[in-house]
Amino acid sequence: MARAIWTGSITFGLVSIPVGLFTATDDHTVHFHQFERGTSDRIRNQRVNERTGEEVDYGNIVKGAEVGDGEYVVVEQEELDQIAPGRSRTLDISDFVDLADIDPVYYQRTYWLAPTGDEYRKPYALLREAMKQGDKAAIGTFVMRGKEYLAALRADGDVLALHTLHFADEVRDPSELENVPTRRTKPGEKELRMATQLIESMSGPWKPDQYRDTYRDRVDKLIEDKKQGREIVTESEPPEPTEMSALLEALQRSVEEARGKKSGSGGKSGGSGSGSKSGSGKSGGKAGGKSSSGSRSKAS
Repeated sequence: MARAIWTGSITFGLVSIPVGLFTATDDHTVHFHQFERGTSDRIRNQRVNERTGEEVDYGNIVKGAEVGDGEYVVVEQEELDQIAPGRSRTLDISDFVDLADIDPVYYQRTYWLAPTGDEYRKPYALLREAMKQGDKAAIGTFVMRGKEYLAALRADGDVLALHTLHFADEVRDPSELENVPTRRTKPGEKELRMATQLIESMSGPWKPDQYRDTYRDRVDKLIEDKKQGREIVTESEPPEPTEMSALLEALQRSVEEARGKKSGSGGKSGGSGSGSKSGSGKSGGKAGGKSSSGSRSKAS
């Protein structure tokens, strides 16, 4: 049974709906430990005084913010606690906006919201259906684990989804980027027509289960191959950039290939590509056993 990581109430106007917040995604990244090369000795990070080289107990560590010219202001945790917003129990809705108006760049993480009791299912469903009919998102703030979040709520099937959002001053201005063509940079008519045909030939319904993390699959296979002492097969190099003189021909061939795949397979495939052998070697570099002592790594 899923456990809520935060409980509180959605409030809008005079309405209050007790809810629990649940993570909507899982992290399946392959995590590695660190070892000293040629040994089975684990590397451990320690908090070390850079002047004395001695390890410092966590309770004796304070925070410092640089204020310029190598000067720091030291801040105690108690001082941060005094100005922190505290442990919030409400998700205060201040506005309802058109869902389509929220630029995806503002989205951070996604959570599910569920009512905390059967008696709250009706007002929960009322809010969900009202937002669904108007294609609206509810904008509000809440505090979780000592941090205030800006959030957007939207209807997603039978549940309410909550997206934490970046604040406006956290989103970088894209005008700072170099080499970005302006709107006045017009592509050639033939290239634009061909690119449009390519997009159309590769278009289809969004089916998320067709796609998978093929790099993670290759990492898992690499680990298993090394465990079994099998030959390692490397991936091919990425393709060279397309020159402008060959752009039209590349687009034409891409359209033909996309149409051929679509007529031959009846849809897109999310499978992994095949790699080419560029080297071989038996692997015996498996780290085994428990480390009796860790190596020191200074933490800055």
